[in-house]
Amino acid sequence: MREQINKFAKASMYAYMNKQDAPFSELGYTEIKYFDMDGAQCYAVSNDKEYALVFRGTEPSEISDVLADLNAIPRGAMTKGWVHSGFRNELDKIWDAILQHHSDHKKKKLYICGHSLGAAMATIATSRIEESTKVEHLYTYGSPRVGTRKFVKNITTPHTRVVNNNDIVTTVPLFFMGYKHHGDLTYINYFGHIRKMSLWQIVKDKWRGRWRAFKKGQPFDGAYDHGMAYYVKYTDPVYAEGINK
Repeated sequence: MREQINKFAKASMYAYMNKQDAPFSELGYTEIKYFDMDGAQCYAVSNDKEYALVFRGTEPSEISDVLADLNAIPRGAMTKGWVHSGFRNELDKIWDAILQHHSDHKKKKLYICGHSLGAAMATIATSRIEESTKVEHLYTYGSPRVGTRKFVKNITTPHTRVVNNNDIVTTVPLFFMGYKHHGDLTYINYFGHIRKMSLWQIVKDKWRGRWRAFKKGQPFDGAYDHGMAYYVKYTDPVYAEGINK
């Protein structure tokens, strides 16, 4: 399981790269299709057995990404419930092209993943495509809250939602706005360990992270913890073996 989490963490990090530089072949994918429309981006990578949709996250230099993150007005999800308008709008830009491309690969196992804005797009994409095609698993990293309770309850695909300590993006939009998280939480604690923890243990661990960051002179601990490189590092089975010795 950890190998799969790390595999799709790497894929989500590669999504930020240009097509010619993204080493998806290291993950066993031989075919790469890149979708890019008005700032919304996604890779479809595949081999003989698997097909994965890998959504690119927020790029601060892309004004469309910034506007998407800020547009938190609820909008119909196209399935059930409501979703964040900005996230849905970004997915809508490339959705038809994705469906057309996937139609030639329907016999392969389907995986979906993404980081940050890409995680939100991946979640909405899963809610849509699972109505006609089985999605083996959804992997998200540093995902914001995406939709309302009704939207979340309607998703049936297994979802591993990875959160690194004080990742600030996972706290927005605020819960009192009606937005909920989906998926099984995989929490990375302050020390970089994946641990099953109670809510109270997580609260204490988050305060530990904030306090240590303050002492180190790192005022933006939440933004620091959102970095995709840390998700790749802390989910690596080799890293886990090293810290458990």
